[in-house]
Amino acid sequence: MDNELINSSHNNDEQILSEILQVRRDKLSKLQSENRDPFHITKFKRTVFSSDIVNQFDEMENTEVSMAGRIMAKRQMGKAIFLDIQDDKGRIQLYINKKDVGDELFEDIEKGDIGDIIGVVGKVFKTKMGEISVRCSSVELLAKSLRPLPEKYHGLTNQELKYRQRYVDLIMSPETRRTFEKRSAFIKYVRMFLDDRGYFEVETPVLNTITGGTTARPFITHHNTLDLDMYLRIATELHLKRLIVGGIERVYEIGRIFRNEGMSTKHNPEFTMIELYEAFADYNDMMDLFEDLLSGAANEICGTYVVEWQGERIDLSPGWRRVSMIDIVKEHTGVDFSSFNDTEDAVKESAKIGVKMPDGKEPSWGDLLYECFDQRVEDKLIQPTFIIDYPVEVSPLAKRKPSDSRLTERYELFICRSEMGNAFSELNDPIDQKQRFMRQVELRNAGDLEASMMDDDYINALEYGMPPTGGLGIGIDRCVMLLTDSSSIRDVILFPTMKPIE
Repeated sequence: MDNELINSSHNNDEQILSEILQVRRDKLSKLQSENRDPFHITKFKRTVFSSDIVNQFDEMENTEVSMAGRIMAKRQMGKAIFLDIQDDKGRIQLYINKKDVGDELFEDIEKGDIGDIIGVVGKVFKTKMGEISVRCSSVELLAKSLRPLPEKYHGLTNQELKYRQRYVDLIMSPETRRTFEKRSAFIKYVRMFLDDRGYFEVETPVLNTITGGTTARPFITHHNTLDLDMYLRIATELHLKRLIVGGIERVYEIGRIFRNEGMSTKHNPEFTMIELYEAFADYNDMMDLFEDLLSGAANEICGTYVVEWQGERIDLSPGWRRVSMIDIVKEHTGVDFSSFNDTEDAVKESAKIGVKMPDGKEPSWGDLLYECFDQRVEDKLIQPTFIIDYPVEVSPLAKRKPSDSRLTERYELFICRSEMGNAFSELNDPIDQKQRFMRQVELRNAGDLEASMMDDDYINALEYGMPPTGGLGIGIDRCVMLLTDSSSIRDVILFPTMKPIE
């Protein structure tokens, strides 16, 4: 019986929507039959936005303005109609009196729908209720809305529909608009920050014949003319470091990255990263840079170093913790990898705390250290923490640590259980690099589809000589999640990847 009621309600909703759609189309057909098709209008000259009038009312009172926007609310009181319109800068009330616009135009406005886009000319004034408004002398329909907007007070309540129909979400939700304004502000801040430090912005290929720069499964496409399979880039690293070899000593790229991996609240198959490289620097310099950048962005964009994210109070004030992976694992699990002389001891102690290697992967000291961190420590990191000195097995592009060749000069920044960025003292030894590539090739041949390929041209570039270099990759989307208190990466990507509706 319950299912029958639900189906009946759904069918009624569909019927009501169908009737509304037909009524709006009938209104459009009538306009078209009278040679007044709004879709034939190509331009409207606007002199002000809503925020200009609100912010400069004293200067603009009684002046004539021309503005345009979408009807968001409509109220009729006899021979007067009040409309709220929304433009790129906000909302404002329009007052339309029958005496001001004439009978025919007033009737057209009466028949107008919420969602229609109009252009108006009128004078700025304040109503008896004290609301800043525009008293219209002319109103022109610029685009007919053929679908009704969601109910005013609830907007789009279905989260998946918000992602699929971002255009409606943006119309109805000022909060969504503010999220993407902050995203734009963050990217602008990053560019300003790096440009002021002498970094050079570049663009590198999205399509590659070799996948490399990190360990991730790529998307594969095909170039018809060359009859060649190609890969959408999983990182910009190897091209940017070629530019370091070429003498561009500070270089960065903000670009789209594509990884054919699982989807979650932290992962989207395509996302935005910035990678930057600085000659004659190391991973300590990259820690300083990242801390300065993200704390400065928070203070600039949010007006504070302290933000709320995922129910946690995050303090981004400079002075973030820096701790080695060995020490943080010991701190949280009691297992001290620095005391192990061989892999057998590492296997035994890791098993005691329930840590296992992924299926089919042969354990090593470094792999087990990383798995202990990944499985037992990462989700405990809330405040900004640089985890430094990763094992060489999981860092094929990082320089070995001089004091311990099992480790590399690599860090990842974690905030609120999320990795925010990854940095190295870059490996510039072509012989060591080739050996690590060969190890990746072995893993790939054994079935690891995330392992890197051999990049002979990159080895060739290193053989010309690359200076000591610090490199850093930052997830733009996750930083925006932090600054906007967003729980899902889909909240900060305008058009996230979605499974098609059948």
